[in-house]
Parts: sequence; C-alpha cells; structure tokens
Amino acid sequence: MADEDDPKTSDGARQAPPDDPPAIEAEPPSPARRGRAAKLFRLAATGVILAAAAVAAFVVWEFYVTAPWTRDGRVRVQVANIAPQVSGSIVSVKVVDNQPVKKGDVLYVIDPFDFQVAIASAEAEIKNREADLQVKNAQSARRQALTTVSTSVEEKQQYAGTAKIAEAALDTAKAQLSQAKINFERTTVRSPVNGRVTNLLMRVGDYATTGTPNVRVIDTDSFWIDGYFEETKMAHIRVGAPTEMALMGYGASLRGTVESVTLGISTANAAPSTQGLPNVDPVYTWVRLAQRVPVRIRIDAVPPGVTLVAGMTATVVVGDGTSAAPAWFSDLRRKVAGDPAPSTEETPDRATGR
Repeated sequence: MADEDDPKTSDGARQAPPDDPPAIEAEPPSPARRGRAAKLFRLAATGVILAAAAVAAFVVWEFYVTAPWTRDGRVRVQVANIAPQVSGSIVSVKVVDNQPVKKGDVLYVIDPFDFQVAIASAEAEIKNREADLQVKNAQSARRQALTTVSTSVEEKQQYAGTAKIAEAALDTAKAQLSQAKINFERTTVRSPVNGRVTNLLMRVGDYATTGTPNVRVIDTDSFWIDGYFEETKMAHIRVGAPTEMALMGYGASLRGTVESVTLGISTANAAPSTQGLPNVDPVYTWVRLAQRVPVRIRIDAVPPGVTLVAGMTATVVVGDGTSAAPAWFSDLRRKVAGDPAPSTEETPDRATGR
C-alpha cells in the first residue's frame, strides 16, 4: 500500500491526466421559441402577399382604367346614297348587288325619250326666237332711220324696246336648251365614288323619282375606325399618335393614326322640357360609369388578305398601349433627379395635337 506521504506517489498522482468531461446533450427548442418563429414567418408571408396584391392591383388599374386601349372599336365607312336628278321609268340596270364600281361607271338608265323631245322643242324654240328677233331688229332699224316728221320719238322707243324683248326671249330659249341637254345627260345615272354597290333592290320598270335615293354605293376609299375610349383614358390620347387595330376576325393588325377626337357627346340633362327649361334627372347613382368618347382613327395600312367591312369590331391600342407614370411618381422622380419642371406651354392640346 502506497504511503500517502511518499513524494513519488503524490507526484505521480498529481501528474496523472484528468478524465474527459461528460458530453452535454443539445436541448430541443422550447415550444415558445418555435411559436415565435412560425408567427414571424406567417407575418412575413402575409406582408409579401399584401405587397404582391398591391402591385397587381396597381398594374390592373393602370391597364384597365388609364391605359389608352379599348375593345370597343368599330369599322366605319361613308355610303353614297345616289338619287336621280330627273324622274322617269328605269329602262336599264347596269350593275348587280355587291359589284365593284369606279367613279363615273353607269349604274342605271332612265327612259330618255321625253328628254330627247324636250331638246328638239328647245332647238325649235331657238329658231323661232331668232327669226322673231331678226324681224324686230329690222323694224326698229327702219323706225330709227326715219325723221320725226314721219314717226314720233315714242314710236322709235317702242320698236327698240320690242327688239330688246325679242333678244331676251332668244336668250331664254337658249337657256332652256341647255337645261334640256343636261336633263338628257342625267338620265344616265353614274357612280360618284369608287366603291361597291350594296343592297341593290331596283329592277327594270321601277320609277325613279327626283331626289329619292334608290342606289347605295360604299365608298371603299373612306374606311376609318372609331374607337370609343373611356374618359379615364383620354389624358393619354393625342392627335397624330400611332395606333394599332386588331379586327376580331383576322390575326393581322392594321396600322393607323389618331385623326381627331370628338368634342361633344349627347347628355340627357341637356334636353329642354316642354317650356324650354332644362330637364334634369333627379336620380343620381353612387356608382359612376366612365363616359365613352369617340376617337376617329385614320387607317394607314391594311394587311394583305384583310377585307374591311363596315360594322366590324376592333381592339384599338394607341401608342404602345401603356399609360404614363402617375403624377406623384413623376414629381418624385423629377425631384430626386433634379430635373426642372415641364413648362405648361409645351403641353399640346389633346383635341388638335397643337
């Protein structure tokens, strides 16, 4: 047994390495800590969703409310309602329904017999008036050659006046001949425009009445598109802006230019009552619908294979179809960048583009 007082024993005991400390096991997170982490995650996710919803709402608002585009577009065209300038029975119809015609092409012919007779009568009347004028001039010349012993001054004036009346009658007969010839030419009714005959219902034997339209020709050189934009979009539309139009029945798009903006639309409150006073509707709804303003768009280019038909619907996009930045955002960006404020004199008139 080793002596406790033995120095060797005590030194050896002191030099012996200590035993390894026991391993400490990791404590699992407490339920309270896990609850706080889950709550923070839910709050962060909610914030991200709200931010995404706000951005989406802003984008949708800009796209549907203020962006200069509309699906309410209509193809429009001018139609020539052709009425005869003389009356008569139709003896020949030179066109059929939906036939293309050029300016000056014959559409139909009215019976010319009565007008040929009118020309012959006018020509005979001219010969009669010429002979009468010749006699009256001769009588007046003889009286003017006589002295006051053989005739009076009054008689000379009477014969001179009779000659003037005969001359005026000749001028009237010539005018009637010109009118008869014009009426004869008007028995041949021609197209005033390049286009296509539409809804042709006349036939040989129908009676054409002066001033009553009986043929209609679509002017194929006059097509345009009316875009009906909500008033919230009008701030981003100006005359001269490029546009793109997509017809519902075709894939290719048309190109055009904003030609004009309508400066007035009908309002029910402007109608006068029985005494001429304004008739104001007392019912006013809380939900206000944006009024639609017609914008006329000139068609600059039509793709091959696209046939324009009046009444077609179209989606109209002005410019690139996006609205400008909000005023508050533009002001903030201008202040940060140090840019000067735009002059009001440089702002163009939306209606005239100047």
